[in-house]
Amino acid sequence: MNFAGFNNDDNSSAGENHFSSVSAAMSIFSSPRLSLGLQQTNGEATRNGESFEVSVSRRSPESRSGSDNAEALSGDDDLDASDRPLKKKKRYHRHTPQQIQELESVFKECPHPDEKQRQDLSRRLNLDSRQVKFWFQNRRTQMKTQIERHENSLLRQENDKLRAENMSVREAIRNPMCGHCCGSAVVGEISLEEHQLRIENSRLKDELDRVCALAGKLLNDDAACSSALKLGVGSRNDYSGSGGFTLVPPGFEISSPFFSGLAPPVNRTTDVATGLDQKSLYLDLALSAMDELVKMAQTSEPLWIPSSKGKREMLNREEYEKNFTPCLGPKPDGFVSEASKEVGMAIINSLALVETLMDPERWAEMFPCMIARSSTSEIISSGMGGTRNGALHLMQAEIQLLSPLVPVRKVTFLRFCKQHAEDVWAVVDVSVDSISERRSSDSARTSLSCRRLPSGCLVQDMPNGYSKVTWVDHTEYEESNIHHLYRPLVSSGLAFGSKQWISALQRQCENLTILMSSTFPNRNKPTPISSMGKKSMLKLAQRMAQKFCRGVCASSSHKWSKLEIGNIDEDVRIMTRKNLDDSGEPPGILLSAATSVWIPVSPRRLFDFLRDELMRSEWDILSNGGPMQEMANIFKGQDHSNSVSLLRSTAMNANQSSMLILQETSIDASGATIVYAPVDIPAIHSVMSGADSSYVPLLPSGFAILPDGQGMEETGSLLTVAFQILVNSLPTAKLNVESIETVNNLISCTVQKIRAALRCDK
Repeated sequence: MNFAGFNNDDNSSAGENHFSSVSAAMSIFSSPRLSLGLQQTNGEATRNGESFEVSVSRRSPESRSGSDNAEALSGDDDLDASDRPLKKKKRYHRHTPQQIQELESVFKECPHPDEKQRQDLSRRLNLDSRQVKFWFQNRRTQMKTQIERHENSLLRQENDKLRAENMSVREAIRNPMCGHCCGSAVVGEISLEEHQLRIENSRLKDELDRVCALAGKLLNDDAACSSALKLGVGSRNDYSGSGGFTLVPPGFEISSPFFSGLAPPVNRTTDVATGLDQKSLYLDLALSAMDELVKMAQTSEPLWIPSSKGKREMLNREEYEKNFTPCLGPKPDGFVSEASKEVGMAIINSLALVETLMDPERWAEMFPCMIARSSTSEIISSGMGGTRNGALHLMQAEIQLLSPLVPVRKVTFLRFCKQHAEDVWAVVDVSVDSISERRSSDSARTSLSCRRLPSGCLVQDMPNGYSKVTWVDHTEYEESNIHHLYRPLVSSGLAFGSKQWISALQRQCENLTILMSSTFPNRNKPTPISSMGKKSMLKLAQRMAQKFCRGVCASSSHKWSKLEIGNIDEDVRIMTRKNLDDSGEPPGILLSAATSVWIPVSPRRLFDFLRDELMRSEWDILSNGGPMQEMANIFKGQDHSNSVSLLRSTAMNANQSSMLILQETSIDASGATIVYAPVDIPAIHSVMSGADSSYVPLLPSGFAILPDGQGMEETGSLLTVAFQILVNSLPTAKLNVESIETVNNLISCTVQKIRAALRCDK
């Protein structure tokens, strides 16, 4: 049996000889367009909190007020600066992680605590009252500096964009090109055909301007929507000229002998009217959806009532049907509904979040574990006044859950953005299936398995640099396609609902804050890593996690082909593909296998067990039967369980060789992931020194952990196990049955070892 995934003889090709994952469509850390309003700081990361006074004192005096500056520098006493000895050394206090966590939680709710609150904090945290006061002053100053830097960055980007457009216009004026042959244009008289095309083009532009202006008016006058959009489309009957020619006078007929010998131009009036009619339907639907989203987000009881299964809120169906008219019509037969609402704080400003949601690439980068594919089909309106206010896009997306037992949700929807106040924005999604069905024949209609009712978020800027995000998710789907293990989780809204979106947003913003900081929190490990090396390691880990997600679900954006094998368990999905030229993973025949099982332990306990390097020999074949040693660790957030680590396996005898494993662990309120991959030793050393990590080949494996959604107590977990292996280094080779059976046995053996180690009843 030739199974390259288990060969440990060659350290220099660990990525080829062991487990790994599919290439990521996008890397958040490498994207120059995802700023999130978070710029690099000179001191500690926002969520780290250690030696915070030092980072503030190094800032430029222009970024803070004089009072804040004076107080921030008076860390030990209240003496006037002129009375302080010139050479007196500054004493710094290093807060404990528990103190930082408590201070951060209070800061989110109240960035300006009064004297009573500060005294209470000082007693609880065993800190001096002045230390608490100075910590909040420094925290506010740092947040203010970040916002100012982000605004400056946006202005620079806009300036660069205008400069580039100016240069391109100048170049086009100097070197005119022919639109037909792409050669140099010669100034001269235009033909009659071009004359007519210019007239038609001018008229269509006028119609487009009228529709855009009408859409803008609708944002402020919803009552005029229906009648205004049904205006007729007439021809332009004025004599004003443009571009050196005269428009067609009134009464001029296209069939006139003046145009004899020319092909009759196409009359586009009917097509334009049809397009306007469809856009009017889109605008009506978007405005109705926005109104419903805002009301659902701002209303509590009796519309939202406490759930019997926990602290979540559930939608009161009777109250909803009483107050809202379904904008998509009645629920299809066989469909069930899920609805959820969640409120959270994220370290991102409202403008940056709105820009991220309106850009399909940045949206997928922000939610890499949830968005398998996204695209914009049509930009109906780009917004007013150079902003996203009034922007309306027709989009498509595939939303996934990390399990082969839950099908990918494919939706076509409108995404509408509107500014409700100075610092309050709303973005709503609503499916357009009802409009599409009205305009297509029965034979052309596609069977739908999911549709989004008005869903989205309200974003409000907070004074501490955070945003308060209220997320509402309301979906109807066909339940019969979902495995019975996941039906309680999906119906509760914990799989695709608001809590999942909020948790992913908070975790990703926290990761980017750490990445953009000049220093990184990490444990004292024997392997030193430079600041640039840590950034390269984080980028490599991000690509590894994306490849893992793309090897679990069968999205249309992935290049995997599903295999139907008779003797394989129906709950195990096995896919294969050939890699020919992707430098991010080894070339050859790749195999992906994944399954999901129920484990009778809580998600946190299962997560801690699987990420413990000392317990890895209980289930991981890569451990060579012995414990692993953690060589390096980089924290990615406030919870130190969110980290990237480098593990070394132990060689148990002379015939075995040690190897390095890159591992990323992430956990939040909605679930957890553990992703790992063997890495080439010389390559990872190069990455740790700050070199580019994009060339390092990876085939990751790992776990996705979700609560089972059965009740208030987290007594059970849904565990997804996924492996990716290289079965043959020759892309022209054929996949044999032995390799498929081996990887199936590997999954089964791994699940059995985990159950045995946790003493679970089978």
